[in-house]
Amino acid sequence: MKYEEFQRQIGKAGLTLTSFAQLVCMNRVSISNMSRKGDVPSHLAVIAALLAEMAEHGIDFRPVLAGIDIEPKKPRGGAAKGRFGGTRQIDLFGPKAGDERKAVARLAGT
Repeated sequence: MKYEEFQRQIGKAGLTLTSFAQLVCMNRVSISNMSRKGDVPSHLAVIAALLAEMAEHGIDFRPVLAGIDIEPKKPRGGAAKGRFGGTRQIDLFGPKAGDERKAVARLAGT
């Protein structure tokens, strides 16, 4: 589903992107960022379409969703609490050419 159609379905359900994000326990910015790709993941498209249809038929979907224990998505990335940019990761491919000399020079204090 295209992002514009997704927004239309959300509006048809009587929701804003912020309220939709809260209903499905997602970050509003994550949903807004989908506009850059142009497409919405199919599971969110299905939810939006069903909510729109339920609203059109006068069915209140809020109590149904409130009764489901939706676990919030875990944030991605390497950020660590209290540390800008997260924690350093190990180098999986070993040192680059010339790195050994730099490391030896650092240890020698030159």
